Formats: sequence, C-alpha cells, structure tokens
Amino acid sequence: MRNDETFSSPVMHRNILSLMVLFLTVSFSIFQTGEAQTTSNVTVFEGARLIVGDGSAPIEDSAFIVVDDRLTHIGRRGVVVVPSGATRVNLRGKTVMPTIIDTHKHLSGDREKLIEQLRKLAYFGVGAVLSLGQDVSDEPFKVRDEIISGAARYYTAGRGITTPEPGRSEVAYWIKSVEEGRKAIQEQAARKVDFIKIWVDDRNGQYEKMSPAQYSAIIDEAHKHGIRVAAHIFAMSDAKGLLRAGLDAFAHGIRDKDIDDETVALFRERPHVALIPNLPNRGVATDMSWLRGSIPDEELKKLQAGATDNPEVQKFFGIQARNMVKLHKAGVKITQGTDGSVLWEPHVQMADMVAAGLTPSEVIVASTRNSAELLQLHDAGTLEAGKSADFIVLDANPLEDITNTRRINSVYLRGTIINRD
Repeated sequence: MRNDETFSSPVMHRNILSLMVLFLTVSFSIFQTGEAQTTSNVTVFEGARLIVGDGSAPIEDSAFIVVDDRLTHIGRRGVVVVPSGATRVNLRGKTVMPTIIDTHKHLSGDREKLIEQLRKLAYFGVGAVLSLGQDVSDEPFKVRDEIISGAARYYTAGRGITTPEPGRSEVAYWIKSVEEGRKAIQEQAARKVDFIKIWVDDRNGQYEKMSPAQYSAIIDEAHKHGIRVAAHIFAMSDAKGLLRAGLDAFAHGIRDKDIDDETVALFRERPHVALIPNLPNRGVATDMSWLRGSIPDEELKKLQAGATDNPEVQKFFGIQARNMVKLHKAGVKITQGTDGSVLWEPHVQMADMVAAGLTPSEVIVASTRNSAELLQLHDAGTLEAGKSADFIVLDANPLEDITNTRRINSVYLRGTIINRD
C-alpha cells in the first residue's frame, strides 16, 4: 500500500506557493521579534481566548498579529511585540478559532450560484470545502483556481464513479467493467481533480454494487496518477474490502451494524485512512431558533416542525455514532463532512459528534486541523504563524458548549473581515 505522503496531487502542487509564502512570512516574523517594526498593513487582535485547532490548551488573553493575509505572531497579550502603527482590534470576552473545513459537500455547478454558496458558507464560518463527485462542467474547476473575496475556498472531486443506477442521477460515471473504471480515472486525472469519489452501495438491493475487482482497479489507477480516493459506503463488509484495496478516505461511516475487531484492526494497519463520518439526523427534538435571521422564516418554520423525536432515526444514528467513537479511540483520523448542500450543517454535525461521544476539543480538531490535512491544505486548519489568517470570532466558548460555534461575531478570510450583513 502506498502512503498518501508519497503522492504528488494537484492540491499539493497548488500548495507549493503557499509553503513559499509561509517561509517568507515566518522569516519576517523572526526578523520582527528583535524589534517592533513600523508598518501600516499590520493588525493586532487582542484579548480573546484563542483555540489553535490542534487540541492544545487555548491561549487565554491572547494577542495575534496579521500582516496582509497571514498570521505572523501568536501568544499572550503583553508578550507579543506589537509593531508601532499597527491597527488594534479589541476581542476581550471573545473566543477565536480556525474556520471550519467541510470535506464532503455537494454544491451547484452554476458559477454564480456556486460563488453565492461559497460566500454563504463563509458567513457560517466555513473557510474551505470539498465537493465530492457531482461536478461535471468546467465552472467548478475555474472557481477552484480562483481566490474569491469573502468566499470559502473550493476543491472538487469532479465526477464520481458508480455502477449503473437507473432512476438516479447520471452525473457520475456509470461503469460496467474494470476497463471503464480505469478510463474514468484517466479522464478525471486530466482535469486535475483534488480527489476521486466512488459509490460502493447497492441502495438497499436496488442496484448491482461495484465489485472488488472494479474498485480495486479504480484505486490502483488513481494512485498511479497521484490522486486519492474516497468511498461512499454502507456495509461493514465493503469497508473491509476497500481498506484491503488501499482506499484513502471513507465518505460515510459504516451504517449497517456495529463494527467488529477485524475492521478496527484493518484501520489501525492503515493510519493514513480518514473517516468523514457524516453523522445522520439524531432523531431528537431540537431548537432551531439559532438560525433565525440567517435563513428565511418559512424555511426555519419547516425545519423546526421536522425537528422532533424519532426512535427509529435514533437507532440509526446510534450505530454510526458508536462506530465513529470506536474508530476515533483506535486512532483513526476523523474529519468534518456534511454531505448535501445545507450551508449551516457543519454546526449541526459538530453538535452531533459531541452527542456521539467526542469532546468539543476533539470535534474542533476534526473540523479544522484534520480536515485541512485531508485536503493537504498546508496553510489552513490551525492558527499558527505563517498560515492564512482564516478565523472565526465567537461570542462564547465552544470548548464549554460546542453549540457556541453558532454564536458568530465575525469571520475573517485571508486577513479580511467578511460582510455578514
């Protein structure tokens, strides 16, 4: 099996420039430490509790400096040397954390609608997103290669691959052979996709499932092109086969039963494999009023009406929740992913992950650092010197209550506050 660190993916290529910027920024930071510099493009944010995103203890009464679009110094207020002439922003009483990264989304293929969605994602504190398998036209690829003001960064898996599913979407490749699977990979590699998405699911017996020979060939061909593969699954038996075939990420957790020791062992033998759990609706009565003012009142009314107790849904959630926690305890990297196109869903997913048994700190790490690592975003995911100044200012502490991620005061992308009006 090839470790994903040996790959030279399109995302990694695009991050070479980011790494060069990081080196230059850190060099500037080191130079600046000896003596405060006079500069006009520097902002210092002071007084907030700062959550780095790596699981370490928060920095209380912090100070961090942003030069243009980069973080250069992070530490305690009064310790960090503030350049003369810097703009000061008082964040006392606030909590700062990295922006959220959603590694499983399905967004519009229309340029204007897609950009609108990316700006709305930024409104909810999302700094980057991976579209998994439903991008057909050239527009999503063009958007991916742009830096759009006030919008989350966009990454795409292009067209996904499945077996024929009559009556369902024909966006994905419908393959019937090993050869067709390899050809689909070759076409997507030519478009420089950031990931490959496959579906290994018979949809409750409706369709013929992708065979081990087919998905093994797809994974092999993708790896030859330096591209990693994520799989939609349902059954534990398929998860075992995909792990043995060299899969890189699961775009859903195991949903048919509680996982056994063999499955855990297979994950442990493959530490590069990530789980994007996409936990389902918990099936419990929920107060949705936190969305008031962010979505239309009629939409909120429908959401609230549907947020009721449902024992059957609770059982389905329970299977996936137990499986996610068991794999987390085994050392599997958990990331953030929401499926669908609901733009505020990461905040619900984070609360569900805590309800499943993870701590708020572990969920924040999954939603920031781990997700950035999955997308090979070397300048995002944590708040550290040299990285992009992408952060959320919150009115309350999410380490005490994960739903406080919803209490957004402001969002900064690339050092610039976004318009949340």
